[in-house]
Amino acid sequence: MAIKFQYNKTALQQLEKQLKIREKALPTIKSKESALRLEVRRSKEKVAELDAKLEDAMNKSSDIIRLWGEFNPDVLVIDDVKFEAKKIAGVDTPVFLGASYSIKQFSVFNTPSWVLDGIDYMKSLIDMTLEREFFVRKMELLSKARKKTTQKVNLYEKVQIPGFQEAILKIKRFMEDEETLTKASQKIVKTRQTKEVDL
Repeated sequence: MAIKFQYNKTALQQLEKQLKIREKALPTIKSKESALRLEVRRSKEKVAELDAKLEDAMNKSSDIIRLWGEFNPDVLVIDDVKFEAKKIAGVDTPVFLGASYSIKQFSVFNTPSWVLDGIDYMKSLIDMTLEREFFVRKMELLSKARKKTTQKVNLYEKVQIPGFQEAILKIKRFMEDEETLTKASQKIVKTRQTKEVDL
């Protein structure tokens, strides 16, 4: 990125100001990036843990899978999913708080005795699945924010800060050269004037 500037003191001051702002912001942005990276990793681990729990729960119930044919899925209804937003390194992420269910009326005499246990089992599976989905969403949001933050760090570190430093150096050199030329021309004029006075 080529920085446009003029060769004067005002431009020099503006560039120095911009450079200071970026140098001051860079450590904060880097720490945000590392915090986001850590949270993304934690979310991935939690998703893997919940996947393992779900698989384990399904494997435990595989021997009674034929009984689920008798289970009426309309008995259990999800009324509400409770969650809150939590800020992590400036990013709003959803946190699963739980779900509320309602059980439709059914005849206890006409249904197998295990159905009540089956309802509790279904609630736990649904809760785990919902929690997993919330962690997946959290991971996606944090990954997106981390990528943007990484891009900003790279922009500051590799493009803007070196660009401003180079521009400042060019202006300073130009101004020094200009000053040297001015002094040299003043010396020449002074030398001529002294020669003319001596004659």
